[in-house]
Amino acid sequence: MLNDKESQRRAQQRETVEPTESSRPIPKLFLIFALAHVLWGAAYIVTTGPFGSSTLGDQRTLADLSGPAPGAAGAADGKKVFAANCVACHQATGKGLPGVFPPLDGSEWVIGEGRTIANILLHGINGELEVMGVTYKGAMPAFKQLSDAELAAVATYVRAEWSNKAGPVTPQLFEAERKASNRTAPFNGGAELKALTAKAG
Repeated sequence: MLNDKESQRRAQQRETVEPTESSRPIPKLFLIFALAHVLWGAAYIVTTGPFGSSTLGDQRTLADLSGPAPGAAGAADGKKVFAANCVACHQATGKGLPGVFPPLDGSEWVIGEGRTIANILLHGINGELEVMGVTYKGAMPAFKQLSDAELAAVATYVRAEWSNKAGPVTPQLFEAERKASNRTAPFNGGAELKALTAKAG
C-alpha cells in the first residue's frame, strides 16, 4: 500500500507545473522613444500651416479635372474622330491608297470651300471623283450620324494636317448644311459636288 502511494507521489512530481502568465511591461526606453515621436509630430502639425505651401501639390482646379461639358465647343478631337472613322481608307499619312482611295493631303475637295467638305461628310459620295488629276471610282459613306461638333473637328483636322493649310470649319456650318438639304442619297461623283459649289457662288 505504501509502495502505491509512493509511486503516485513520484508520478505527480514528474508532471509539468501549470503555466502562469507573468507581467512583462514595455521597456522604458521604447516608451520614451514613442513619446518623443508623438511630441515631434504634434509640434510639426502646430508649426506648419494646415495646407502647406500653395506651390506644392496638384494645381489643377475642379474645372480642369472635369473637362469640357458634353457638346461644348472644342469638345470633339478631330484627330480621334479621323482615327476612328477615316484612317482605314485615307491612311494616317493622308495619302490614301493609290487607285483605290483618294488622298486628303493636297486634295482640292478638302482644302477648297468649307461647304464642300461639309456636304461630303454629311452625305457621302459615289462614282467618279477626280483628285489632283487622278480619277477615282468608289464610294465614301455618309457620316451624318456624327455630331456637328465631331464633323467640324475632323474637317478642321484634315484641312490643316499634312501639307494642308486651309482654315477651320465650324459646327454651325454643318448644322446649316443639314437643314439646307433633304438629300438622302450620296453625291453622284465630282460633277454634283461642282454643281453644289457653283450653286453657292
